[in-house]
Amino acid sequence: MTLTLPDSSTTTYVDGTWREGRGASFTSVDPGTAATLATWTGSDVEQAGEAVLAARRSFDARVWRGRSPQERAGVLRRLAALMEEHHEELAQLVTAEVGSPIALARSLQTATPVVNVRWAADRAEAGPRGGYREELPPLELPFPAASVLLREPIGVVAAITPYNYPINMIAWKVAPALAAGCSVVLLPSPRGTLCTLAFVRLAEEAGVPAGVLNLVTGGPEVGQLLSSHEAVDMVTFTGSNAVGEAVMTAAAPTNKKIVLELGGKSPTVVLPGADLDRAVGPSMLRFCRNAGQGCGATTRILVHRDDAEAFVAKAVAFLTDHVPTGDPTLATTEVGPLISAEHRTRVEGYLERAVAGGARVLVGGTRPEGLDGWFLMPTLVDGVGADDEICQDELFAPIAAVLVYDTVDEAVAIANNSRYGLNALVWGEPEEALAVAGRLESGTVAVNGGGAGRPDVPWVGAKQSGVGMEMGEDGFAEFFTVKHLQWPL
Repeated sequence: MTLTLPDSSTTTYVDGTWREGRGASFTSVDPGTAATLATWTGSDVEQAGEAVLAARRSFDARVWRGRSPQERAGVLRRLAALMEEHHEELAQLVTAEVGSPIALARSLQTATPVVNVRWAADRAEAGPRGGYREELPPLELPFPAASVLLREPIGVVAAITPYNYPINMIAWKVAPALAAGCSVVLLPSPRGTLCTLAFVRLAEEAGVPAGVLNLVTGGPEVGQLLSSHEAVDMVTFTGSNAVGEAVMTAAAPTNKKIVLELGGKSPTVVLPGADLDRAVGPSMLRFCRNAGQGCGATTRILVHRDDAEAFVAKAVAFLTDHVPTGDPTLATTEVGPLISAEHRTRVEGYLERAVAGGARVLVGGTRPEGLDGWFLMPTLVDGVGADDEICQDELFAPIAAVLVYDTVDEAVAIANNSRYGLNALVWGEPEEALAVAGRLESGTVAVNGGGAGRPDVPWVGAKQSGVGMEMGEDGFAEFFTVKHLQWPL
């Protein structure tokens, strides 16, 4: 199949109309080849304001929230069906724009969003936990009264999405917001804009009404406008902590609700006596997936001193023999490119400083030969301390550090020695591994490999990994406000 690029001449979608952007110019580049995919013009701040007001009008006029839950669910199911119908086109687009290996693009990048949109459709029909309307039993108080709780859509939602999983992050934010009855203004990362254009055109075809889903594109000034605009009721953002701080600051004067999914520096804890043959492969793939460009990547690997030598030998062999790096269009490729030349240079700087400080590169650390894109071989280092920057900062790259411990209590302390708390992985005897998992300061912990991703459970970060939740009943509830009606009996 020949790669089909969406029309990038009109990158702004406001009130049901596609428009040319009036903002800055951008170039979308294939990170696997460094070839230009498209040049386009983003929205300007005025257009972003127009999108917000269009969403406000549609919400206040009850264009979408006034429809029955079944009608909203029906539109979302049509959207999921269209995504499924265009699955291969979307997968190839993700590979071209983001560099994800095609196998990952066909699964987590495009098949999983279909599941998530269908889950959101089911939630639209069923309503939030407790229902759209919940009658409470009267209390025998001095003044008996009846009470009803109404759960209503929160209003206009600004959804700001990252490049690394461009379509799935839209599914996580936009689909539940629409299911709740909200109106949305969507702003993607400039490096995920082509994928987003394709999604919005499918949403339009599915029957999302004019003004209910609006798209603006561009840089920080557009995000600043969305985060601060008084007509926006909620901002949901996934990205770096620095930008998350800016979103929070911009939203503060109008007391908006915010949901932030931010960085991670997640640990893998290999308990004493764990089955290394079982643990090594999945532990390597967890930090290499999508070239390490995932906030949940488990990039600090804690191994008991007695197992360290054997673990490292098996890990180096696995990365050398079973993790092909290169052309992301090949089904056999496991690790594709980083998103940009600038990002790769930044990451290499961390490696250089670590080595200068005494770290040892066990495998990788170099650019593969003969490739034009922005590749970095999967890299494992040791000889670093738990407080070193390479063990504290999120790199967003296929790099992990091996840290040795002597006691389980020490392992837990090292694992929790991070300003982040998003994800973790524990290997060992099941009862002990579950006990250790319960001690980790993390929103999600996979024990002995965990299981498949579930749309019905929340993705939530502890500490500086975020505010609020996404997906699951708890994530769906973020898009509602609760109104209490009470009258005397």
